[in-house]
Amino acid sequence: MTEEHKIMLEIMVAISQDCIIFRHNVGKVRTPDGRYFSTGIPAGYSDLQGHRKCDGRAVYIEVKTRYGRVSPEQKIFIDAMQKTGAIAGVCRSVDDAINLIQSK
Repeated sequence: MTEEHKIMLEIMVAISQDCIIFRHNVGKVRTPDGRYFSTGIPAGYSDLQGHRKCDGRAVYIEVKTRYGRVSPEQKIFIDAMQKTGAIAGVCRSVDDAINLIQSK
């Protein structure tokens, strides 16, 4: 299990009292004829998505390690979601996620 995956699972457990939250899996699959097929969601979409139980407000969390970098597509997505009134941000720890959920 990667460090980012571990942080993601810890965040999901920690915020489950306050949020319904889902993890999105993405990847590329090679077809039998050698072509690659991208699965999942568009580039930049956050790792975790759901809603806050108290008010139904959308939640998007991009999970990164302490030194992980946010891609330009991830930054654009987070900014766009914030502009629509969603709770969205980059979290590098459980504390970051709790603060994000409770501060907005």
